[in-house]
Amino acid sequence: MEQLASILDTIDGYIWGAPLLVALILVGIMLTCKLKLIQVSNLALSLKLVFSSKANLDDGTKTGEISGFAALCTALASTIGTGNIVGVATAVHMGGPGALFWMFVAAFFGMATKYSECLLAVKYREVDAKGKYRGGPMYYIKNGLNCKWLATLFALFTVGAGCFGIGTYCQINSMVDANRIMFGMSPLASCAIICALVGLVTLGGLNSISKVSTKLIPIMATFYIVGCVFVIAVNIQNLPSAIVQIVESAFNFDAGVGAATGMGILMAMRYGVARGMFSNEAGLGSAPIAAASAKTNYAAEQGLVNMTGTFFDTIVICMLTGLTIVLTNTWGGDLDGAAITSEAFRVTLGDSWGIYMVNIGLLLFAFTTVIGWNYYAESCVVYLVGTKYIYAYRVIYILIVASAAFMTLDVVWVLADILNGLMALPNLVALFLLRKDIVSETAKYFKYLKEGGLAKLKAKADA
Repeated sequence: MEQLASILDTIDGYIWGAPLLVALILVGIMLTCKLKLIQVSNLALSLKLVFSSKANLDDGTKTGEISGFAALCTALASTIGTGNIVGVATAVHMGGPGALFWMFVAAFFGMATKYSECLLAVKYREVDAKGKYRGGPMYYIKNGLNCKWLATLFALFTVGAGCFGIGTYCQINSMVDANRIMFGMSPLASCAIICALVGLVTLGGLNSISKVSTKLIPIMATFYIVGCVFVIAVNIQNLPSAIVQIVESAFNFDAGVGAATGMGILMAMRYGVARGMFSNEAGLGSAPIAAASAKTNYAAEQGLVNMTGTFFDTIVICMLTGLTIVLTNTWGGDLDGAAITSEAFRVTLGDSWGIYMVNIGLLLFAFTTVIGWNYYAESCVVYLVGTKYIYAYRVIYILIVASAAFMTLDVVWVLADILNGLMALPNLVALFLLRKDIVSETAKYFKYLKEGGLAKLKAKADA
């Protein structure tokens, strides 16, 4: 196992080197410029589409399978996961407080990336043999770029990530740890309960997954945010110095600063961007797979809805987690993973409340990620081999979930990093080459809004 971990570390270092980090940021900057700061100028509209009843208006002409809000919750089910707790803690521990700054920067530009990839997913989606809407990078690479080999490569990487990386091993490993800490539960018992729950949801397909997601996501996000805000409020006197520490650490070239982990600007950037992308998945190409099923006649509309996913996931939840860790100064010791975040809550809320607050959040976050990534991998299986193997895939996925309970943390996270990076590469190429499509679809939607599109749709729906 040590030899395998060493090999994976080497591969991870190559994949998550400067080229991919720079590509992620540059594509985000390019799209931000092309779309004229859409994540700032239209954030209010995006939030309105998410929270207003207008987001679900349908005069009967919209094509798709689930509502735009349900598509967002399905995407958030996979993005709001252990990355928000374990990933942030690992980023700050390995990259220093400055990792939070680069996580924020990556998320800011990542909002434009998320908007663009979800727009393309709707524009180039297809209907499968069972009448279900399917989309994502594999489809817009195939239909938009006419490059089937690259689309197949993305689909293979996504199946790998969903079954053996971010979708299962990372999440299940964290859930097993949480059950052990809170209830003294054995891995075998955890495995049995988790598999039963995952099976109940995933065997029902997208409609079942989206129904569970729309119920769980708002509850679990609110629960965790309230806990973080309370920890920050208790330590509010240290907030100004914590913010200064985050910014200074982000630009510190001294590898000897902080804990004996070796940081500096490159370490802060690497872990901030990598763990940020692990959490919000902007540029990864996963969220577009859920977005493609949304009921909408305008691709840009769902792009705006899904753009808020990166905002909620990283700029809100990850930043709150990071602040609790920096404010309580729990990042520089010997603790690792969720234990760092748990300690931040423990020293503020006390032993019981602190441990339960983090680990209950972890269980909910991880569970929704498992069911969300099940759908992502399934869509890629359908793209590769058709619909006749869907149920066989779902059973295999549940068996993989069972095996994930017995993997070690270090190997799990490195494997997930590798698969994430491999997914991002073909997706970033497609986003760059299809930038004109993104701009033209955006212009079409805002022309529709200028002509009173939402008001007309409301009138039709009320008629």
